Amino acid sequence: MERDAFGFFHPFRVRYSEIDLQGVVFNAHYLTYFDTAITEYFRSLGVDVIAEAKATGVDFHTVRSLVEYKAPIRLDQEIDVGCRAARLGRSSLTLALAIFARGDTRLLASGEIVWVNTDQRTHKPVAIGERLREILRRREGARLTDG
Repeated sequence: MERDAFGFFHPFRVRYSEIDLQGVVFNAHYLTYFDTAITEYFRSLGVDVIAEAKATGVDFHTVRSLVEYKAPIRLDQEIDVGCRAARLGRSSLTLALAIFARGDTRLLASGEIVWVNTDQRTHKPVAIGERLREILRRREGARLTDG
């Protein structure tokens, strides 16, 4: 996964509370970095996922999360977490994520989060709305697999 595959990055600096006894980021924190980057990605698109869920009764459920660890990330290291919509299905959205050393092309970790758009009363999948589809298509262009 290349750094230039991402048009959005969110910066972090590794805190003491995020490392383990080996002095590297504890594995569960990678998903926290991903989740925060996803939130900021949608904020950058002008999409308030929480407000939309409250207004419509439809929200995304995480159905898959994947982290691939490539190199250790250490205390006080500055990192950039890239996030982009990679695949847009009828009711599912796949987000690609990658962690790079700040301002560097060195890949430290990569991942994928799959969401399914779900009616919160029935917990059944529903189609992703056309407004969000258009926002994601405009942002990602040819990098987005649609269908």
